Amino acid sequence: MDKKLDMEETNKKSQVKRIFDSISHRYDFLNHFLSAGVDLYWRKKAVKLTGMNKNSTLLDIACGTGDFAITAKKSGVEKIFGADLSFNMLSLFAHKADWINGKIVESVAEHLPFKDNSFTNITIAFGVRNFYDIPQAFRTFHRILGKEGKVTVLEFRLPKNKLIKSFYLFYFNNILPLIGRMISNDKEAYTYLPESVGEFDQKIDLVSIFKECGFKKTERHSLTLGLTQVVIAQK
Repeated sequence: MDKKLDMEETNKKSQVKRIFDSISHRYDFLNHFLSAGVDLYWRKKAVKLTGMNKNSTLLDIACGTGDFAITAKKSGVEKIFGADLSFNMLSLFAHKADWINGKIVESVAEHLPFKDNSFTNITIAFGVRNFYDIPQAFRTFHRILGKEGKVTVLEFRLPKNKLIKSFYLFYFNNILPLIGRMISNDKEAYTYLPESVGEFDQKIDLVSIFKECGFKKTERHSLTLGLTQVVIAQK
């Protein structure tokens, strides 16, 4: 691997791990508070759009404290695994989900320690923009998914409506970092969030990358005035 790319990868992993380890104790509260609770609806809608059920075997990647996995559990999914780079997040997930019928592993999305064709579904909520190599991660997803398996990505995006976009950017760049710093005591974490969302939305087309990585069918759904997107890719 190129030394410059290797250094960028290491730096990205270190930054993401430090940030989420640091804010883990306030992560759930801030998610619900800063989104006015709408994040609960987004996860529930994403699970419904995917069509998971009791026969699904789910891997929740960048699982954090497990809110997406818990939503899937409430929808009937019984076999659930989790993976995240942050040890502190995983510890909270394990505490919240003592019912989990699967493993919780500390791992990056690009190199997951699972066998081929292990899962029917993969979910990622607000985590893809933290990957250091999105195509590599998606190729790994393709490998570990079974036939017709699905990846469901829930992610922020910039609204197309100019008025909504201006309010959105003001909130993300001014209000959210201020509240995040006050509650979490981590200055970097809640400046990294709006910066990463803006950069991600301008540079990354999830549908195109999924197709390039071998997924045969993709669909995109816009939620809450275009504030978030659900992208579902099928193997």
